[in-house]
Amino acid sequence: MEFQRIILVHYHEIGLKGRNRGVFEKRLQKNLEALLGAYPIVTIHRISGRLLVFLREGTSLEVANECADAILGVPGVARVSCGFKCEQEMEAMGRAACIALAEAEPFQTFKVSARRNHTTFPIDSMQLNRDIGAVLCEEFPAKNVQMKDQDVTVGVEVVEGSTYVYARSIRGIGGLPVGSSGTVVALLSSGIDSPVALWRMARRGAVCVGVHFSGRPQTSDASEFLVDDIARVLERTGCIARVYVVPFGDYQREISLACPPGLRVILYRRLMFKVAEEIARRERAGALVTGESLGQVASQTLDNIRATDAAVAMPVLRPLIGSDKLEIIDAAQRLGTFEISSMDAPDCCTLFMPRNPETHAKLADVEAAEAAYPMGEWVQALADAAEPRDYACPAYRPPRKTGAR
Repeated sequence: MEFQRIILVHYHEIGLKGRNRGVFEKRLQKNLEALLGAYPIVTIHRISGRLLVFLREGTSLEVANECADAILGVPGVARVSCGFKCEQEMEAMGRAACIALAEAEPFQTFKVSARRNHTTFPIDSMQLNRDIGAVLCEEFPAKNVQMKDQDVTVGVEVVEGSTYVYARSIRGIGGLPVGSSGTVVALLSSGIDSPVALWRMARRGAVCVGVHFSGRPQTSDASEFLVDDIARVLERTGCIARVYVVPFGDYQREISLACPPGLRVILYRRLMFKVAEEIARRERAGALVTGESLGQVASQTLDNIRATDAAVAMPVLRPLIGSDKLEIIDAAQRLGTFEISSMDAPDCCTLFMPRNPETHAKLADVEAAEAAYPMGEWVQALADAAEPRDYACPAYRPPRKTGAR
């Protein structure tokens, strides 16, 4: 007996959205439909608190598992379960459960968790647990039933017209689907921190547009290639929409020639923030995002953060502000960007750096030093010179015009 393979996509936080729940479900469904184009998917349906992915008949276990693994990293997905669709008939349900459990090896203990959503089905959930459990005990005599802390749970979902049976179930990253929380512009370097910060905002449902400040032409463009590699990792799950590359080196050089050495870094960052804010305005974004962690480097003290934030009117979000470096590295390794970020490449962050940067800058001193430069003209010139690169983000809608007004 051959059954059609299915993948059940579970969510948690979306289920708490009340009257808006349908909007979040549709957004997640559209994201999955766009991101899973390389897999043999027939259709994706919404059923009673789940999304149901139907795979083509004859799809192998290996391909089904690859598809499930691709879904795991998509924001909004709490859990992914692989299984089968079968008729509402006990023999078929028992056989499907046996196949699903066999594919969940290795395991030693299991239990059955049945849910009857189709009220006209004559057997209730408790009896389904007993009947399916009895079939599995006969099929797997060396395995043990265990009601708590079991290795595998065999799920049986009885809905209108069909039954879905699954065993292999893996936890996803959770959060909200990208596109459900507006747009943000993230300052994105080739380092370890900023990709993790951007990803955390995507996991909260934001469409993320990156801005990379390259040291070009004062340095090579090596950091730009690393940022592109990072973006390719993030786009696998729809977490990045676009990256603007801003040639920043000449402007840093101009600042370094006359600015008090201790304030250079703050003036660099204030200009970056202003440019990012202008790009955010053009992208209709609602906030800026950085990968700063409090006290990690000289520019990330409270005084210097205050002096930098004062350059812009837009909110600046810092998802990593309370994280230490080891926590950020661990997140980057799980995300898949750590090895890329560990490659050495000159960029604007190391260009014209002073020996002793100011750690407790006073805003009045910063603004006085900045007044010597035509910041307004520079912001427009840099935003106009920004080079956009687009990535696969189903929720992204580019602005009609990305250049100057």
